[in-house]
Amino acid sequence: MVSAIELLVRRACVVVLSACAVLAGGASAQNSPAPVPLSVIAFDGGWNIPLWAAQRQGYFEANGVTVRLNYTPNSGYLIDALVEGRVDIGFALFDNLVAYQEGQGETGATGKPDLVAIMGGDGGFLSLVAAPGIERFSELKGRTASVDAMTTGAAFVLRELVARNGIANADIKYERVGGTADRYRDLIAGKHDATMLRTPFESLAASRGFHVLGTAEALGAYQGTVGMVRRSWSLAHEAVLIGFLRAYRAGLDFVCDTSNRTIVEALLVANIRDMTPALARQSYDLLLTANGGLTRDLAVDSDGIRTVLSLRSKYGTPSKLLSDPSQYLDSTYLRKAFGQ
Repeated sequence: MVSAIELLVRRACVVVLSACAVLAGGASAQNSPAPVPLSVIAFDGGWNIPLWAAQRQGYFEANGVTVRLNYTPNSGYLIDALVEGRVDIGFALFDNLVAYQEGQGETGATGKPDLVAIMGGDGGFLSLVAAPGIERFSELKGRTASVDAMTTGAAFVLRELVARNGIANADIKYERVGGTADRYRDLIAGKHDATMLRTPFESLAASRGFHVLGTAEALGAYQGTVGMVRRSWSLAHEAVLIGFLRAYRAGLDFVCDTSNRTIVEALLVANIRDMTPALARQSYDLLLTANGGLTRDLAVDSDGIRTVLSLRSKYGTPSKLLSDPSQYLDSTYLRKAFGQ
């Protein structure tokens, strides 16, 4: 039988041990470096699902960083924010990076930007979507199509799809609107007749009676989203960038694990206006499609790069023949993060 004195001694020992554990934990926390804050900018849309998953699961903090995700109104704002150092990492179509590196962009950024793609993201998810009364390419004549910018992003995909379907560039009026989310809202509101939309916005539009006339797949492989940084920043923040890539990849693996599908679909509903559970189920499959979906190993698609450079050589101004992708890419950090 335990005496009262022995019981008091045991309780005292428990208290002391608990206090020691708290102190040891506090000391360990104090010795651990605080996560490095990163400012990331992207267009608003479902292609951000690896970022959302990594934030939810704490993968960024586990790899020594924290992420503040900002949404850009258009490609020019995103590029300017990167070039001026207001953000650290940007996600946008690869064409935007090439455009500004080659002096073919639309913003007032002076000099040659110091930008480079350090990872691939997806195959673009690009679909040409038209109003309910337009079911064929021929019916686009005399209509208005919206774009993010006239000389960057998906504008050249739109122009090429139109040209391949026998419509002269002069037969369509183009208007600058901004990112996919804004173009979707304007299309739904009837402000324009057609636009290029990225998954899941084409599904959202189709659920309202709008028509998908064609996709970028008609042009072959296409390099869509890439992660881009300033070269000077990456050289000074190698460990941080490697931590970010590992966390992003962990978020992507979480998304691609179908046992997490319910959580991922809930993230889509929570983060995208007009998204419903039924459309989230459809969007999940589209985002993970084998051809053109989220890039599992984060590598860029060499065939997709060639398509982007070919379109830019055809439509970019001032006119340039572009064929060397190496000047826009740096796979150093992927190799160091994953040995690839």
